[in-house]
Amino acid sequence: MDLAVKKLFLLDLDGTVYLEDELLPGAEAFLAWVRETGGTVRYLTNNSSRGVDAGLEKMRRLGVPAEREEFLTAVEATVYYLRTSRSPSEVYYVVGTDSFRRQLAEAGFRLREEPAEDVTAVLVGFDTELTYRKVENACRLLARGADFLATNPDWACPTLFGFVPDCGAICELIGRGAGRKPVFIGKPDPTMIRLALEQTGCAPEEALMVGDRLYTDVACGVNAGVDTALVLTGEATAADAAVSDTPPSLICRDMAELLERLKEVRGT
Repeated sequence: MDLAVKKLFLLDLDGTVYLEDELLPGAEAFLAWVRETGGTVRYLTNNSSRGVDAGLEKMRRLGVPAEREEFLTAVEATVYYLRTSRSPSEVYYVVGTDSFRRQLAEAGFRLREEPAEDVTAVLVGFDTELTYRKVENACRLLARGADFLATNPDWACPTLFGFVPDCGAICELIGRGAGRKPVFIGKPDPTMIRLALEQTGCAPEEALMVGDRLYTDVACGVNAGVDTALVLTGEATAADAAVSDTPPSLICRDMAELLERLKEVRGT
């Protein structure tokens, strides 16, 4: 991997750039350096619980300049998937936050609040407003034969105190009850990276995917044919990387160490 040619930095957010409302070591300096040197940033997050507006507001609240076009979330990937891979006549029951539901409705998809007879697919996201009723409704629909879709396979979302169940864990709960497995849409599917390359006009060799998870962030980079950097500020450890089916191109303690390595190869 040649760090000297990297100019598009594809960054995971939770566990990579920040934890809850705290920037992780080196994140602010890294983002400032990318802008100062003419690089480009795209934030690729599997978190479907909030939209781009919330992500934009959070970055600005943390004191980091950000623009709307820099965000590619699991919601955007899901909308793209539903528009390109599903029939426009589909009807969805959503296990997700009000924000997720609102974004899907605004994108023109037909949703139901209850397990109605015309529902053709259950769509699960990272639901921080999860209730047992939603789980039960999803199982009821899956038992009828509805398709099972999910925004992302992440097992856990990092917090300041540890981890909480993410979309993958919620799907495991529903799947165990219904005896079904979902089709996952977000990372490690390469759609978000391909969209970022298309938006920026960058070649795969000019991009670097940076994240804290091997089975989503790093695997997404591998699936898209771009180099990857694993930071040890979230879910994965160096020991995990050593036995991974999708090992990263580079392992760094945090964004601060990644910045040091970039400056070293560029003599800055």
